[in-house]
Amino acid sequence: MKKLLIISSSAAAIALGLSAPAVAQEDTGLYVQGGYSYVNIEPDGADSGVDTNAITGRVGYQFTPMFSLEADLTSGIDDGEFDYNVDEDEFNLDDNDDTDLNDVIAASGDLGLNYLVGLYGRASVPLTERLNVSARAGYAYIDVDATVVTPGGTTLGVIEDSADGPALGAGLTYDLTDSWQLRGDYTYYDFEDTDTGAATIAVGYKF
Repeated sequence: MKKLLIISSSAAAIALGLSAPAVAQEDTGLYVQGGYSYVNIEPDGADSGVDTNAITGRVGYQFTPMFSLEADLTSGIDDGEFDYNVDEDEFNLDDNDDTDLNDVIAASGDLGLNYLVGLYGRASVPLTERLNVSARAGYAYIDVDATVVTPGGTTLGVIEDSADGPALGAGLTYDLTDSWQLRGDYTYYDFEDTDTGAATIAVGYKF
């Protein structure tokens, strides 16, 4: 929640255009973007966040030089690994065959991002003729699956889970040409059972 408040404050400042130069005259219309995302997901029970690589596709419409509406879809291209410590007696499992259930199982897991989809309103303010800073806010839905395995090779569980919640982000866009753009941004997702963030670098085309 602290991260959400920090990003929210930054997004509000950008959206208000504090100390920003005059808005550049840009064409409105449809744009598409695609690129790479580095996603960190920290599920309940994990000792630390799970890092996974993903690809992102995005489509949006620029209604005014400052405001656009966009949607994006992110899908994982590999599974992230995480540690998961549980008590043997919780699963009634003597994983190390020492005839008691008083040990802690240092299990490991793989977490895969099936998809992450969101819809956002986005405000942009020019910093220079080609460079723009932006903030966005919206709502997102995530679907993941995880497999947890003990050192003894026992699969404790295969879980598929999903969640939804608000999302806030900020980033920079650089106009390579009148039509082509390079964009980098970070989005924080306030899901109930996971602390999730995604950093994305994408190339876009304005129609």
